[in-house]
Amino acid sequence: MYSVFDLFKIGIGPSSSHTVGPMRAAERFADQLLGMIPVGESLDRIVVDLFGSLALTGRGHATDNAVILGLAGYRPDAVASSIVEQLPKEVVASGRLPLANGGSIPWRDGEHLVWHTSESLPRHPNGIRFSAWSSSGECLLEETFYSVGGGFVVSEAEAAAGGGGDHPPLKPLLYPFSSAEELLKLCRITGKKIWQLVSANESCWRPELETQQGIDGIWRVMRESIERGCKAEGELPGGLHVRRRAAGIRKRLEGDGRGDGLEAIDWLSLFALAVNEENAAGHRVVTAPTNGAAGVIPAVIAYYERFVDEASSEGIRRFLLTASAIGSLYKRNASLSAAEVGCQGEVGVASSMAAAGLAEVLGGTNAQIENAAEIAMEHHLGMTCDPIGGLVQVPCIERNAIGAVKAVNAARLAVLYGDGSHRVSLDRVVETMRQTGLDMANKYKETSLGGLAVNVGLPEC
Repeated sequence: MYSVFDLFKIGIGPSSSHTVGPMRAAERFADQLLGMIPVGESLDRIVVDLFGSLALTGRGHATDNAVILGLAGYRPDAVASSIVEQLPKEVVASGRLPLANGGSIPWRDGEHLVWHTSESLPRHPNGIRFSAWSSSGECLLEETFYSVGGGFVVSEAEAAAGGGGDHPPLKPLLYPFSSAEELLKLCRITGKKIWQLVSANESCWRPELETQQGIDGIWRVMRESIERGCKAEGELPGGLHVRRRAAGIRKRLEGDGRGDGLEAIDWLSLFALAVNEENAAGHRVVTAPTNGAAGVIPAVIAYYERFVDEASSEGIRRFLLTASAIGSLYKRNASLSAAEVGCQGEVGVASSMAAAGLAEVLGGTNAQIENAAEIAMEHHLGMTCDPIGGLVQVPCIERNAIGAVKAVNAARLAVLYGDGSHRVSLDRVVETMRQTGLDMANKYKETSLGGLAVNVGLPEC
């Protein structure tokens, strides 16, 4: 089972799988290493090997910077923006990487960070191997990790044991479920809503007040990313010369608007664009459930706050708890990794989660919530991940706006114009998504080897 705080992690952009995950893996490795160096031995160097999608699109996703930050002892949920911006530049300029224990090691791209663009590790496309060497030539420690989507990191040993990654330790839950069918059955037996079952399970891990405060903190970071994105102007980094659009759209909406009755959709799109422009800039966002899809759920919650009369803080908690139940099903039974199943596993899952959350706060029944989640994913099936230049910008930013619109449409169809009965179950669509991802050609799964990535020319930098 996965906690709401597994699905919603505070981190930095531009990618949960290529930035947040490698940073967490590097920090884990460095922490383990610095606690076990034998007396009399000195650390001479660390070599980091990137494989598969991490190597193919890692430069555009700032994987190199993430590894530097993690080895230096920083965590994505706590590192200051100034450190994110300055430390990698200083390391490249000096050729020395500072460690958390006060020491430093040599660091040169291509020698200590090796990009294996034509090789993948067997367990997952996002593989990363760390090895530490002493001054006497002895290998002090070697560890392999997999960044499996949404910021989740699994070591080789954890993967071999069938573990799901670095989520809270498993404890007996009041209402365990592994499918939507089981979830709905539990709801029928107990008479509870989905969010109430999830809340009860969360209470097995921590006090209820702590969960509420944590969820409020998640929404606070989401809202801050919307607010920053709605003010920032200029170009996004990376060389594509993508201009930030959210600030201009906000000014127009606050001014004359369009006046054609679709302003709510324009605001919804604005909120999603704002978050993902912040993500593309490498700023603080919440994986929801990934960074590439970080704008969908905040946008739909902001839409709820602005356009639903009964909106409340308690409703936002219900929204996120409900959404986490749906995200948990995709994480458990399919994937959140675009390198594994394409963007249907990122924006598609985010849209499905958002549709379920909105259906809850619109007054939907459990059956209508499940229906909303299914509708949203059904119309993302087959979506590829083909970012231009390996950057989480084109088509990723606009794709979040479209995913948010689909989520609202799905929730309205299910709650306002449906009774919960439908032909395709959520479990069926989750399995279909998984099978579609397995069948999808690798060049369309976050490799920059197909799709828009090769059919749209890069601008002169």
